[in-house]
Amino acid sequence: MSSFDEREKGFEKKFAHDEELQFKVSARRNKYIGEWASKILGYNSDQEKEYIQSVIKADFAEAGDEDVFRKVKEDLKNHNISDEDIRKKMDELNEKAKSDFN
Repeated sequence: MSSFDEREKGFEKKFAHDEELQFKVSARRNKYIGEWASKILGYNSDQEKEYIQSVIKADFAEAGDEDVFRKVKEDLKNHNISDEDIRKKMDELNEKAKSDFN
């Protein structure tokens, strides 16, 4: 195997690893967002678990974070939480999720 082939395989492995890590970070962030929003909504522990799953599933609707943002925004519409506050919390919880994997 040439050194070029070895480098190519190395890049492919790194890409796969990075993609897997990003998926895990996003899922963890969505869990944290679900926990945060369920507390605002006043859910009990069973409702919270169900809600967290619904937030995680919402992330599969489309690429990026807008699907999760729209779900949480809709769910919190009667609780006077601004778009900016939701986005700020998503960013904060994304950083927390990243640190969980370091």
